[in-house]
Amino acid sequence: MTSIVDVKKETGAILDKLGVPRSAWTGGDMASFSPVTGEEIARLPAMSSGNCGAAIDSAETAFKAWRKVPAPRRGELVRLLGEELRAAKDDLGRLVSIEAGKIPSEGAGEVQEMIDICDFAVGLSRQLYGLTIATERPGHRMMETWHPLGVVGVITAFNFPVAVWSWNTALALVCGNSVVWKPSEKSSLTALACQAILERALKRFGDAPDNLMQVLIGDRDAGEAIVDNPKVALVSATGSTRMGREVGPRLAKRFARAILELGGNNGGIVCPSADVDMTLRAVAFGAMGTAGQRCTSMRRLFVHESLYDKLVPRLKAAYESVSIGNPLETSALVGPLIDKLAFDNMQKALEAAKAAGGSVTGGERIAEAGKDTAYYVRPAIVEMPDQTGPVLEETFAPILYVMKYSDFDAAIQAHNAVGAGLSSSIFTLDMQEAEQFLSDEGSDCGIANVNIGTSGAEIGGAFGGEKETGGGRESGSDAWKAYMRRATNTVNYSKQLPLAQGVSFDIE
Repeated sequence: MTSIVDVKKETGAILDKLGVPRSAWTGGDMASFSPVTGEEIARLPAMSSGNCGAAIDSAETAFKAWRKVPAPRRGELVRLLGEELRAAKDDLGRLVSIEAGKIPSEGAGEVQEMIDICDFAVGLSRQLYGLTIATERPGHRMMETWHPLGVVGVITAFNFPVAVWSWNTALALVCGNSVVWKPSEKSSLTALACQAILERALKRFGDAPDNLMQVLIGDRDAGEAIVDNPKVALVSATGSTRMGREVGPRLAKRFARAILELGGNNGGIVCPSADVDMTLRAVAFGAMGTAGQRCTSMRRLFVHESLYDKLVPRLKAAYESVSIGNPLETSALVGPLIDKLAFDNMQKALEAAKAAGGSVTGGERIAEAGKDTAYYVRPAIVEMPDQTGPVLEETFAPILYVMKYSDFDAAIQAHNAVGAGLSSSIFTLDMQEAEQFLSDEGSDCGIANVNIGTSGAEIGGAFGGEKETGGGRESGSDAWKAYMRRATNTVNYSKQLPLAQGVSFDIE
C-alpha cells in the first residue's frame, strides 16, 4: 500500500516536473485530497471573487486580440498543445489517478482523449464553414458567417478532471475565444498541470495574447463569479442536475449561452437475441468502470425474462470477483470512491432499494483496500421487482439496478421514464429491435448505442444528453457552433432594391 507520504511526495514530483509553481499548490487555504488514501496531498490558494473578476477582465482583453488571429493559425496553438500532452501523457495520467482515483488505463485514456480532441480541433480550424444560401432577390447573394463569441467559462467535475476541459478549450481556442476554467475543488491539481502544459505550447506558439486561458481556483464563489459575469458569453458547466438547475436560470437571466452536461441515469435493454458474453463485458465495464463515477455509467438494466437467469447470475459472479484496490500499486479494475459523501450516498440508496423490495449483492466497504480515510467499495447489483424509488434517481456510485421485462415496447417506455437522458444501450441481434431503439419512438437519450455499453464515447461524436441532462453538446460533430456566433449576410450587387416577399415600398 502506498503511504500518504509517498502519494504526497509523488504528487509534488509530478507537479514540479510539469512546471506547476510550488506557490500554486502549497501554503494555501484550500486542501486537496487523494481518494486513494483519503488524506491531504496539497494546499492551494483560493481566488477571491474580486480576483476572479479581474481574471475575466483580462480574458476579455485576450479575446479581443485572439479573435483577429486567422483560425488556421489558432489551430497551430492547439496542435502544439497536443504535442505537449503527448510528452506529458504518463505524468498527467498518473496525476489523474492520484487525484481522481482512476485506474492507470483510465487515467492515461483520459489524456489520450485530450490528445484526440486536439487533433480534431486542428482540422476544424480550417473547416469553420458557413453556407451560401439561395436568395429570391435577383442580383443578391446571401450567406452565413461564423465569428468568435467571447470569453468562454468552463466549469468541470472531479470525475473527468482534464478531458472535459480539453473538449471545451480546444474548440473554444480554434473558434477564436479565450477561456476561464473553474475546476472541481476535488481535482484542482490536474487543472494547474493542464495550465502549465498549455503555457509551454503558448511559449512555442510565440505571439498569443496574455491570459488566453486561466484557471480560477476556488469553491462555489469562483463558479458564481463566472456564471454571473456579463463578460462571459458562454458557460459550459458539467455536474449534477441540481447544479444545472441553479446555473441555467442565472445564465438565462442575463441572456448568456449555456452548455449544460448534467446527470445521467443511464439504462440498457438486453433482448432475447443478445450475445450474452459480449453483453456481460459491456455491462460490467459500463456499470463498474471508474467505480461507477461516470456521467455515462450504466445504472439501470432491463433484461428479457428469457435471458434473465442466464445473464444475471454471471453478472453477479463478476461483481463478486472483480478486483478492487489501490490504483497506484495494484492491477485492480475498480478504484476508490471520491470521498465519504459518495460512500454515504451509496449506502442510503442501497437501504432505500432494500426497503422497496430490492435484493442487494455487494455494496460493502472494503477496509483492507485502503486506509480508514479512503472509501473502496464492492460494486452493487440490486435486483428490483420494478422501477421505483431510488432507481428513478442517479446515485453517483457503482450501483446497477436490474429488472426483468417481457414486452419490448414496455421496456423502452420504462427506460425513458426517468428525468435524465444522457446515454443508453440495447443488446440485440434483431435488426428491428435495434432500429426501433434508435428511432423517434426509441431511446430519448443524446447517446443511443447498439451492442456496446453506455460508457466510452469517442470525441468524433457530439457528447451530451436531453431532458435533465441539460441539452448541451461538446466535443465532436458540429458542437463547435456553440462557441461561435452566426451572422446571416445579404449582399446586393445589382442596381435595384427589390424587397423580399414581394413587399413594395416606393418613395419619391
